[in-house]
Amino acid sequence: MEKFNNLKSIPSYLSLQNIDTDMIIPKQFLKTIKRTGLGKSLFYEMRYDESGKKIKDFILNNEPYNNSKILLAGKNFGCGSSREHAPWALSDFGIKCVISSSFADIFYNNCFKNGILPIKTDEKIVLELADYSKRKEEIEIFLDKQEIKYGNKVAKFELDVFKKKCLMEGLDDIALSMEKISKIDDYEKKLQTSKPWVLNNG
Repeated sequence: MEKFNNLKSIPSYLSLQNIDTDMIIPKQFLKTIKRTGLGKSLFYEMRYDESGKKIKDFILNNEPYNNSKILLAGKNFGCGSSREHAPWALSDFGIKCVISSSFADIFYNNCFKNGILPIKTDEKIVLELADYSKRKEEIEIFLDKQEIKYGNKVAKFELDVFKKKCLMEGLDDIALSMEKISKIDDYEKKLQTSKPWVLNNG
């Protein structure tokens, strides 16, 4: 997983509330177990018409928002089923940070495991940031200081210390396990001596 550095981008704004994971990535795209290739199907039913052509009015189909790294969303973003394909699709599209007043818990936690920073902040701040989106002006995210900078304003956000460490160091579940590989090896060596039947079973 890539390390999360400070981020600067024109944000895209989806004002809809309760955007669920099926809206983020519909069920027909869940057959793959690869984390890549899903970006083109992100928000599929909102981005494309019945013939598969892009809907001009949808924000992510238009410049400069099709290159946004920051997504602003209505409350309760990522509700619905627990599919990890949702953050996969966001990441593959290029979204590295989602800002909302609230998230569904499972989606929120899945973001950190896939290199995406979900920021919970006051609805008033989301609306202020939305004005920057409309004006096509950049905002900045400083993960180390836990700040959003827009214009001459700065908004602080809270974040779990461990989740912050994982993002900054690019640690997913596998990488966290590999950090303990020497302890795992030592344990298996001791087990080989004290209880060899455990490791040799089957």
